[in-house]
Amino acid sequence: MPLVAGLGELGYFAAYHPATTDAQSAAYLTGFVLVMLGLVVAGPWLTMAAARTVARWTSRPAALIAMRRLGDDPRAGFRSVAGLVLALFVTTATLSIMSTINANRDALNGAPEVRKAVVATSLLGPEQSALLPAVPDGVVARARAVPGFEGMALLHDNPAGIGASRYGRERIVPVLVRCSELAQIPVVGHCAPGAVVAAVDRNDVLDLQAHPDKEWPSAPVTAEEVAGLPVAIVYATTDDSPAAKEQLRTLFTVEFPSYLARMAEDWSSEGQKKLQGWRRLADAVLLTTLPIAGCSLAVSVVAGLSDRRRPFAMLRLAGAPLRLLQRVLGLESALPLLAVSALAIGTGFAAAELFLKSQMRYDLVSPGPAYYGLTGFGLAASLAIIASTLPLLKRITGPEAVRNG
Repeated sequence: MPLVAGLGELGYFAAYHPATTDAQSAAYLTGFVLVMLGLVVAGPWLTMAAARTVARWTSRPAALIAMRRLGDDPRAGFRSVAGLVLALFVTTATLSIMSTINANRDALNGAPEVRKAVVATSLLGPEQSALLPAVPDGVVARARAVPGFEGMALLHDNPAGIGASRYGRERIVPVLVRCSELAQIPVVGHCAPGAVVAAVDRNDVLDLQAHPDKEWPSAPVTAEEVAGLPVAIVYATTDDSPAAKEQLRTLFTVEFPSYLARMAEDWSSEGQKKLQGWRRLADAVLLTTLPIAGCSLAVSVVAGLSDRRRPFAMLRLAGAPLRLLQRVLGLESALPLLAVSALAIGTGFAAAELFLKSQMRYDLVSPGPAYYGLTGFGLAASLAIIASTLPLLKRITGPEAVRNG
């Protein structure tokens, strides 16, 4: 089934994702498209299962008639709500991803301790040839002489892969730092008792978050061996005065021209721009899909009613009350909507969880009141659309609708 295949593909790439951004985008896009196709394929089956379940537990005539028709032709029952179900899936996945990013980056401006830092990293990536072979003692002395300077650590490249771990097929290689220097920047964490060299996750150094309680594992190398390795990151902390941070950034920019020296504000401004772009994309998705899905629902319900006006007219002539027929029509539309919407919402959460785990290593966070309010409004509006079509039943099921020709 495409739904299982799509979630399976997303799950596969959560553990084994391609190394390039383009390949990852193609993989996730394929997975999400398969999930949406799976929802469309699974919708009629779920509609039929729900109808049969309700039929076993009800004795009301309207419910029995509606459930019998849905059980006999679940595709027709699901067709009217297919657009809204897909909109709910897209909405759930989009807002879940957005809310999780917001929750994990509530410090897009950087944690207070991180805002005191100035960090220099290579512009050309982690390749050995692009890294500084060493930081001259004179540069270190000039940095320490800056008024407001508090501490500095040199985080070294790790070509031997000491302390490396795996995340799926991705090999995560930490940077190495002497514990005597790591103690000068406690915002990054600390060494284990008695350790001389620590293996530190590069991402945790550059994520704008404070990790003072993080105890990094020791690395089986000597301080002298680490000092001979190229420098991957220069991390300095200040008293948070603008003058100190600007002087250090200027010093690192001049002395390390192949490196990019930035403060937390620089990273956060880039993050804010990206997040703002994602928010606009989410707004566009919501403002586009929900109205289209609502219009699709209205057209489908009216078209279905028009196609069945003769059977409904004959039921009215046979003595069936109009209110009974309206309840039949309402149940036929509402049951697929509610049953398959639950599947779409759950699938949206699952797809968002797999994406966040693989791309950002975040745990899914509840979307919050805005999502639940929007979902409730969407479902309520859909039920209102269904209810608004019921008065048509009286107008198009008169005796003239039974005549032949």
